[in-house]
Formats: sequence, structure tokens, C-alpha cells
Amino acid sequence: MVELRLPGLLRACVVFCLAAACTADRLDPAAGAQATARDDWEARRARMVESQLRARDIRDERVLGAMARVPRHLFVPEAERSAAYADHPLPIGHGQTISQPYIVAYMTQTLALGSSDRVLEIGTGSGYQAAVLAELAGEVFTMEIVEPLADRARATLADLGYRNVEVRTGNGYLGWPERAPFDRIIVTAAPAEVPPALEAQLAEGGIMVIPVGAPTQVLTVIRRTADGLVTERTLPVLFVPMVGKPGGPGG
Repeated sequence: MVELRLPGLLRACVVFCLAAACTADRLDPAAGAQATARDDWEARRARMVESQLRARDIRDERVLGAMARVPRHLFVPEAERSAAYADHPLPIGHGQTISQPYIVAYMTQTLALGSSDRVLEIGTGSGYQAAVLAELAGEVFTMEIVEPLADRARATLADLGYRNVEVRTGNGYLGWPERAPFDRIIVTAAPAEVPPALEAQLAEGGIMVIPVGAPTQVLTVIRRTADGLVTERTLPVLFVPMVGKPGGPGG
């Protein structure tokens, strides 16, 4: 073993520099607090995925991975943030809600998204479902009739770096004909009946997931085959009513 013999002053400088390097993270308390908070949110997301999704019937690993990555707490108002990963919906203002994590995962899994799929979402809300879709699909086109919600969702999605999402303020009953057809359509508010414009904008081989009914609702899956539309009713759900009407303003 070779022992390095350094002059006293130089040796003291080396010891000081090593000590400084070892404690550098303590010199910026704000950075340390941010890291701790980030770790806490990640831990909450991991628990949500395991206890609310994987423990039920969410088996698509791509969906589970997306739910583990998207920071749901950034899509809810500050006053609701502590409950962001709880097993229930939350208010986001203007009489609208962010869906329960399980429902987001269930609807996303039902879409069976491919990485190049073009998706239309009706009912942007806070933008959370759009972010989950953007993790899995090629392009996401999302519509929100409540302008302040659309503006806020657009800003949040941009801040988080989602470049494959386009947000439009408009009447979801009319869909987005300029961008049609869509491989997948997801509706996160409940109309009394399936809007014909959305059926028309679903591509052959496409899938639509939509809650239908008033006052009670059933999550309905519609597939367009070469022979026409095939409809399947799945589980009972409770969504806010879909705002707007066919041929109404905002389209």
C-alpha cells in the first residue's frame, strides 16, 4: 500500500473539499425538500397502482406504467391535492370532476391502445385522462366545452411536456370532424344517448368507450367492424352529464 504524504496545508484542503462534497446536498434545503416531496408523490402513485388497479382487474402493464408515471396531483386544485391518489373522484371546479383512478385505468385498458393510434377524448376536464392517453397513443385530440378548464388543462399538459396532445374548446357532441377518423374515442361525461357524430368519426376497427344514460349510466363499448357497429354494455358508472347538444354552439 502506498501512503501519500502531503504537506499539512494541502492535506487540510483535501479533507475540507471531501467534506464539502459529502454535504453539498445539505447546502440547498429547498432542493432537498423538493426531492423529498417528489419521492412522496411517487410513493403515493405506486401505492395507488398496486392497491387500486393491479389488485383489481387492471392487467395491462402499459396502462399500469402510464398510471405510475403521470403526476395526478398536478391535475387537481391545490385544495384537493392531498387526496389526489385516493380511490374516488375529486372536484376540479365548474361543476366538473376528475375521475377515480380505477375508472381512468379501466377505460384506458378497454381502449386497447396502440402506440400509433389517434385518439379523440371528449371531456378534457383537468387534462389527466389526456395525459394518460398521451403516454400510450400516437396523437391525442381532446375537447372541453368549459373554456377555463380547457385553458388550464392546455397549460398543465404543456408544462409537463406532452407534445402529442391538442386541446380544443368546443361542443363534444359534434366531435372533431377535421381530425377524423379516430382509431379510438373516449368520452368522460355522460350523454343520454351516443352522439351520432362520434359514431360517424370512429374508424373501421376502432373502439369507443362512453358512459351512456340518464339518470343511471352504463359504461358502453362500441366497436366499428366491416359490418357496422357492435355495442357492449359493461359496468354501471356515475359521470357528470355531458354538456352541450348536437348542433349547439361551441363546435
